[in-house]
Amino acid sequence: MFAERRQQMLQAMGPDAVAIFVGGRLAVRSADTEYPFRQDSDFWYLTGFDHPDAIAVLSTREGPDFTLFVQPRDRDAEIWTGYRPGVDGAVADYAADEAHPIEEFPSKLPDLLRGAARIYHVLGRDTGIDAKIVALQEEIRRQSRGGVLPANELIDPRLLVHEMRLVKTPAEIEIMQRAADISREGHHRAARACFAGRYEYELEAELAYAFRSRGGSGPAYGSIVGSGRNATILHYITNDQPLAAGEVVLIDAGVELEGYASDVTRCYPVDGRFTPAARELYELVLAAQLASFEASKPGATLPEVHMVSVRVLTQGLVDLGFLSGDLDGLIEKEAYRPYYMHGTSHWLGLDVHDVGAYVVRNGAKGGDEKPVPRPLSAGMAYTIEPGLYVAPDDENAPDAYKGIGIRIEDNVVITDDAEEGHINLTRDIPKSADDIEAWVKG
Repeated sequence: MFAERRQQMLQAMGPDAVAIFVGGRLAVRSADTEYPFRQDSDFWYLTGFDHPDAIAVLSTREGPDFTLFVQPRDRDAEIWTGYRPGVDGAVADYAADEAHPIEEFPSKLPDLLRGAARIYHVLGRDTGIDAKIVALQEEIRRQSRGGVLPANELIDPRLLVHEMRLVKTPAEIEIMQRAADISREGHHRAARACFAGRYEYELEAELAYAFRSRGGSGPAYGSIVGSGRNATILHYITNDQPLAAGEVVLIDAGVELEGYASDVTRCYPVDGRFTPAARELYELVLAAQLASFEASKPGATLPEVHMVSVRVLTQGLVDLGFLSGDLDGLIEKEAYRPYYMHGTSHWLGLDVHDVGAYVVRNGAKGGDEKPVPRPLSAGMAYTIEPGLYVAPDDENAPDAYKGIGIRIEDNVVITDDAEEGHINLTRDIPKSADDIEAWVKG
């Protein structure tokens, strides 16, 4: 899988090109402790190398296609921090054509780049490498009488890698489906703990247990467990308040599995029964989400999917007494935004907010190309997550709905299926109001 991706990248780079990818590094948590290591997503995508302080070089020039610079084996260091593949392991286990100690990268960089017509490198991540590349190009320019020219272009490799990552292969979709299944178990455990007197962090602990016990690396992002008014805070992660009868708990949580994120939101009524007002908001958000599912098919765009939800939600806000006026006029002036202030979808993959351009050039002639929304095609994965959030102090909202936050989120992959046009990876996580109540009571 990783070798195939590298070959695709090498082909996209063109002849006489060199690409440099800097891997992730350990980050200090406090004093002399560090956060658990998580590899840079692009680096992982191309190499599968899951150790810190590494650099990968891909080249279409003469010489090795794939070179890794890694931490060398060190018995004393490995006693404290664990196994390192080292130079030999980089070749034997990760299919590098050549490997060298990371300390040798600066001295070998001139030979790697000399004569390259294009250099692919992300500026700003490592100022030392940036300066080395610039100085080397200037040195080559001064010595051009020797028959070697500096590179014509310095290009951001993410332009290529992120387009590759945007379209998922069947193998990637299979991993994402397993991640969705683990996330289902986590939500099930959390729903069964959703009773008055419990704390938000107890539900978070149920999620974390399922994620790790099923082989995931943990949450794909900070788990959101917001009860009552906390559900109206979009990225609430404090998770330290008690649950009270009559409240709704919004849980936005998904596992990371083999680098891939699951991203799921469900809302659970404390003690297993929605209040009438909460059920009305819930049913409205669910209707918007189901309508956006209907719009999810090849050739559609994410703005179109979003506007389907906007239209349903805006009409519902009128029906419930939040807004008044002509529906089209309300949508045009975004009257819904105090209650629905985010988009309906984002790409999903190795990052929970995954990479890939949301717009493309329209192909107009004469240099008048304008960005237009990207049409969806098979293999693109994204979320559908409409919501409504009524602030406790909203003076314009009907009193019964104040302090209620609802979001429903699933993970979708576009397919060539003529009938559906998509698959819902999180389809097995209940979301009808009746099924949600039964999950909590069960």
